[in-house]
Amino acid sequence: MSNSWITTRQTKFTAYVTVYVIIVVAALGLVNWLAQRYNKSVDTTANKRFSLSDQTEKIVKELKQPVVISYWDRSSSFPQAKDLLDRYDNLSGDLAVRYVDIDKNPQEARAAGIRQLGTVSIQVGTKRDEAKSLTEEEITGAIIRSLKGSSRTLCFITGSGEAQLDDSGREGYAGLKQIVERDNYKTRTISLLEKAEVPKECTVLIVGGPKFDYLPASVEALKKYVEAGGRALVMLETPIQLGKEKPVADNALLAATLQGWGVTLQKNFVLDASGIGSAFGFDASVPLVRQYDSHPIGRSLGGVATAFPMSRALEVKSVDKATAEKLFSTTEDSIAATDLSTGKVDPAKTQKGPFTLGAAVSYNTGQPNSQGRVVVVGSSAFAANGMLGFNGNRNIVMNMLNWLSSDEDLISIRPKDPADNRIMLSGRQMTLLFFTSVVLLPLAIIVMGVSVWWRRR
Repeated sequence: MSNSWITTRQTKFTAYVTVYVIIVVAALGLVNWLAQRYNKSVDTTANKRFSLSDQTEKIVKELKQPVVISYWDRSSSFPQAKDLLDRYDNLSGDLAVRYVDIDKNPQEARAAGIRQLGTVSIQVGTKRDEAKSLTEEEITGAIIRSLKGSSRTLCFITGSGEAQLDDSGREGYAGLKQIVERDNYKTRTISLLEKAEVPKECTVLIVGGPKFDYLPASVEALKKYVEAGGRALVMLETPIQLGKEKPVADNALLAATLQGWGVTLQKNFVLDASGIGSAFGFDASVPLVRQYDSHPIGRSLGGVATAFPMSRALEVKSVDKATAEKLFSTTEDSIAATDLSTGKVDPAKTQKGPFTLGAAVSYNTGQPNSQGRVVVVGSSAFAANGMLGFNGNRNIVMNMLNWLSSDEDLISIRPKDPADNRIMLSGRQMTLLFFTSVVLLPLAIIVMGVSVWWRRR
């Protein structure tokens, strides 16, 4: 074998190795570049705990101006914020995240008005806002406030037994007040009894389940407001007699006004006969909704369940100047009691579902860019404290308000609260768990060990 043949073979081997090394290095470099440019992760948790909500993704991906999120803390605390803030950073090139060490940059922190460690600030042009905590809900809310600039005012009518904004009980609207203010809405209460006129600063007028009849002047003020281009959310429960409680008033004048806009309130009491609600601890008086029409308010909810306690059905059809659309309906397993005087369900006096529980109306004022809008729901308790946290209820009520205030770009699924996965055990179960894990299992291991030793000795 000649030396030249060996040399040629070594040269080829060296060339092959060199080419392979170059290919491997190039492949690793390409993978690293793609990983940096397209940072993707897979969230396999049951409630998508480590994923941003649809609303956050929609807002950030549709940014039309640069947004800067700054996290102000010590460098040692940056890792606790990166897990969440880096998800925002990966959504859009128009959003940047800064981590600022307050100890190393005290002058910058002082100029920005930062007073606490762990502060999250949002900068959009010259507008600046702060998130109250390091959570998606607070950060997205701060982004919305910065983008929207001017606030919108929700005016809640009082004086006829409506749900109250400062009531933290199950039937109050304190929880609703909290979430709408986080989305840059202001809230105030007005009385149409004192002055039958809707203030000009009201972006949306809210009728939250009145127990008593509205006076003619109050109804006329609401009608005049909507037909001049105003927006209103009207929530009216069924006038049923339950026990010794005084029944909810018919509110015939308000019902007649809604009928003139294409929404007829049915005098019935919708019940869920499927029994599905029992899985959530509900009885038949809380019908569930999983069917949404193509209107923007319900389109993003898909199969997310919402609950509407003490509901009445609606009949929806368009009329002159008003286009009325169905929003959502109950399942076919629902029934409606038509005898409301006894508080009991008479099988001979029931109707078969499905039933429409929500409707949206667009009123043609005849003026350009001045469309009146109304959302009518046959329940007011769905937005109350006791039910607001159920599944999609918070999303559906916020979608209604966003549509009414012409903020359709905000309609989506909102940030979700972390799931509580704690296991609740009774005293008996705790005792059983203790003896099983601390006594029986170790004793079983000892017995098996002694048995093996005895056979082998």
